[in-house]
Amino acid sequence: MTRLFLCRHAEVEERYYRVFGGRINMGLSSRGLAQAESLARWLAKHSFDSVYASPMQRVQLTIVPCLPQFSQSPVCLDTLREVDFGDWTGCGWDEIQQRFGSSAYDWLQLMESNAIPNCEPIDDFRARVGSSLQTILKKSPEQTVAVFAHGGVIRMLLSLLIELPLSKFEHVEIDYASVTCVNVGEIKAGRPRTEIQLLNLTPWRDL
Repeated sequence: MTRLFLCRHAEVEERYYRVFGGRINMGLSSRGLAQAESLARWLAKHSFDSVYASPMQRVQLTIVPCLPQFSQSPVCLDTLREVDFGDWTGCGWDEIQQRFGSSAYDWLQLMESNAIPNCEPIDDFRARVGSSLQTILKKSPEQTVAVFAHGGVIRMLLSLLIELPLSKFEHVEIDYASVTCVNVGEIKAGRPRTEIQLLNLTPWRDL
């Protein structure tokens, strides 16, 4: 089986906290930098055959403490970028109700029904994240792989792997600097055999 360690970037700089950042290229907070160090220490217990990452700044900064333990440089996949939130980009969670008449807590349902103005269409988002998944599984068969990405992207990867609607993952927290581990087996009848081994472990908090 291919073992995927899905790692979300660490906490973003304070001015973007609880903001729909999406395609904004932001840095990490001081707490985020400490979270990235904790994540690196936990990941050091494992040996990775390959590493893939979003090219966005918050992901690249999260990887920095991990680099000495990787045997090769991370491969950047543009298709692992966070979803484009359209008109919600840059808005705080508390602004959404006032400006758009929607609850920010329903963001996955609204995204899935293409109800966020000018948001990346759900079919496009699913297709590009799916292309990332296929690239990783094709190039790293039966390997242990680290994938550094974003909360929306990791939820979409899980949606694809276990064949559940994206909106169902409103019940699943993907926290800053968290690790979700999934085993993916051979594809039979067009479906990969998938086992979630670890969900939303946060080394900076849980350990």
